[in-house]
Amino acid sequence: MRYVLTINQRDSREVGDLVDDLLRSLRRFPTTVPFQRSVGDEVVGVVDSATTAVDAALQALRPRRWHVGIGVGGVTPPVPEDLLDASGPGLVYARRAVDRARRTGERTPLAVEGPDGAIAADAEAVLRLLGQIVSTRTAAEWAVLDLMTPGARGQQKHVAQELGITAQAVSRAVVRSSWTEEWATRPAAARLLDLAHGPESLPPAGPGS
Repeated sequence: MRYVLTINQRDSREVGDLVDDLLRSLRRFPTTVPFQRSVGDEVVGVVDSATTAVDAALQALRPRRWHVGIGVGGVTPPVPEDLLDASGPGLVYARRAVDRARRTGERTPLAVEGPDGAIAADAEAVLRLLGQIVSTRTAAEWAVLDLMTPGARGQQKHVAQELGITAQAVSRAVVRSSWTEEWATRPAAARLLDLAHGPESLPPAGPGS
């Protein structure tokens, strides 16, 4: 199974081109086709894992600068190094998704499109809630959370020592940020993305296409 992420910048005229910053933040995720600049201030990448798709999408949403579209589907082989030369249902779905994400207004700018539209909508709803959690955290909360490892026990004391704050302050940051709830929900979002797969044919043309 494959997933295409198309991510474009929300406010490049105000803050300048941030594509290089985004690419650096996405470099740690395993990819089928590495994230790369496509056109202008847009980034595209292909991943094999729904878990990775969730992780990369939430990473992009964190700074509140990007629209995120997830296309559930593959790329027609052989996959070229330059995705501008690629085709396939995943790319079509991702384009449709990011175009819709750009029209979300004040809501979390993420959309999901795939063969099973109903399940893709469910995945989108869960991911938007997760995106809302991630994108509204403070810098102080991120200073704590960036040192945390999901599932590890007894780490709050170590994080407190690393930051020179109390263990109680770390605990409060974890609770306020809904960090535990976020990581408990990520697998559900990934599972829904998996379920949104269907026969990998080109999606039907949208209105006006």
